[in-house]
Amino acid sequence: MMRRREQGVAVVTALLLTTLAVTIVASLFWQQQVQVRSMENQRLQLQTRWIVRGALDLSRLVLFQDFFDSAGVTQLNGVWATPLEETRLDDYIERERAQTENFNATLSGRMLDAQSRYNLTNLVAAGQRMPDPAQVAAFQRLLRNVQLDATLAQAVAQAVANAQALPAAASAAAASAASFTPPNLPPGGSANPAQNGQQAGGPQPLGMLRVEDLLAISGFTPAAIERLRDLVIVLPERTELNVNTAPAELLAAAVDRLSLADAAALVNVRRRTPFKDRQNFEDQTQLFQSGGLKANIPVGAKSNYFLALSKVKLDRATLETVSLLKRGTNGATTVEWIREN
Repeated sequence: MMRRREQGVAVVTALLLTTLAVTIVASLFWQQQVQVRSMENQRLQLQTRWIVRGALDLSRLVLFQDFFDSAGVTQLNGVWATPLEETRLDDYIERERAQTENFNATLSGRMLDAQSRYNLTNLVAAGQRMPDPAQVAAFQRLLRNVQLDATLAQAVAQAVANAQALPAAASAAAASAASFTPPNLPPGGSANPAQNGQQAGGPQPLGMLRVEDLLAISGFTPAAIERLRDLVIVLPERTELNVNTAPAELLAAAVDRLSLADAAALVNVRRRTPFKDRQNFEDQTQLFQSGGLKANIPVGAKSNYFLALSKVKLDRATLETVSLLKRGTNGATTVEWIREN
């Protein structure tokens, strides 16, 4: 009887030890699988960023070619405005996989004229760090055109002026959180982290770096931001508004006494014949008023700043980015910043 009990205890002990061993081995395999999956995810993210770098190279090449083909005029039917539809990259991605495995690898994107939007940097007079009355008045007209409170323009101008007066080092230190710099940018490329980032603490906003920063100003709501999202931008320097690419709301804001209806008519005019320069644009306003109207802010028919939007899908990884490209006087294009969405 005693021997049977001892045998029973031995069997139970053996089962417990076996269960413990199996549990330990299973835990080790699970941890190993987690590490493998983590490394694979990191590799996928790195590959998506390299694909974005390749897309930026393509965008820079397109802008360089457009510089010589456009005769100094930037218009909506330029080659730069042709979107890149979703393109499969499976055959071009190096990755270990089973012979019959097929994973999703695509790239899509498009470019936008950044100077088709109102540049909030223009609200501050050059070299004075104080609001520019003509630009403030134009921004007020834009706010009215989108049915927002025009009195907010002065508050935005003062916030931009205050931000520019802050020490550059503080702005740069607060600005790098929302961006990444691809390794080994192409020759001539650059990445400026001071153009990216979020607001930091303190009484004044640091930078007015994107349209969402307007939420820091009393009176702006998320709904107002959505109305302005495609109409305003913050660029590193003061720029002209491109009358060949700007929407009717901005044309009416740039020219006092130009109604939205007349601005929409000018948009139809430029579809047939793009404006050559500011004078040509102002001459066309004679269609609506005898003697014509004059632009109250700097406008032109050529752009130097462009937004490149890219979306990369690679297996489980997806990366959407917005990049600001600057085209120089010789046609060479540099990367000002890259932001991940």
